Amino acid sequence: MRNVFMEELTAAAAAGKPVMLIVGDLGWGVVEEFADRFPNNFINAGVAEQNMMGMAAGLASEGYHVFCYSIANFPTFRCAEQIRNDVDYHHLPVTVVAVGGGVAYGNLGYSHHAVQDYALMRTMPNMLIASPCDDLEARACVRYLLDNPQPSYLRLGRGGDKQYRQDIPDISPGKWQFLRHVEGDTRARSYVSTGTSNLPMNEPGTYFTLPLWGMKYKEMQITESRDFDQVTTFEDHLKDGGFGSWMLESLHTWDVTVGVTGFDPRICGMVGDRDYLHEQGMS
Repeated sequence: MRNVFMEELTAAAAAGKPVMLIVGDLGWGVVEEFADRFPNNFINAGVAEQNMMGMAAGLASEGYHVFCYSIANFPTFRCAEQIRNDVDYHHLPVTVVAVGGGVAYGNLGYSHHAVQDYALMRTMPNMLIASPCDDLEARACVRYLLDNPQPSYLRLGRGGDKQYRQDIPDISPGKWQFLRHVEGDTRARSYVSTGTSNLPMNEPGTYFTLPLWGMKYKEMQITESRDFDQVTTFEDHLKDGGFGSWMLESLHTWDVTVGVTGFDPRICGMVGDRDYLHEQGMS
């Protein structure tokens, strides 16, 4: 997904779009082509995330669409106040790019877990969360954000993620994206995932992703779920406060059962690779 993001950003810069990439002294091996081709559109802010986000807000106020790139937990919690006050409340076109959502960097320890980021970012009233399931959905998300600059949070996998789609989907905020239908149950069950959460896709029902969501799109979920009696969410995030909680809030007035699949809180004290942590902590 990192390479997909950089390909799309580089193409946008080559086409003359006013994009700016700021990194927090991370991304080497991925960002070099952009930095070499467009040195006036690239800044390494160093290990100074609060300064990086304030700088991004300033550049965005001057007409740039700014992309702040770092490992998922660093450009969120370290600079939450700057995201809220400088970016979100001022409706500025800054995209926080978080690489390694969930426990993709789990082998580096729980300091690198990003399992509370949805809970933080979805409380920003103007923030659009873009959380693709695979490379093709990532490409669709980046293109949407480039065409619709706004406060946004792009949550990417680290690499080696399962590929679900055959084509680039046509996405829009709040709209469920069909993946697959599995026969075998007379009940109207739906499974809705955001991000790289390893949908099982073996139980009877209809499977969707929701790559674009946020506070503004809660009311749409009643319409999206109208054909189903049961909605089960999947996410690589703690069960509390994340995508499942957002869906529960969205459908609390609607006659539908909502189940939430995500990480148990004990994951916060565990160390291991992504597959191990999913096996141990997902429920």
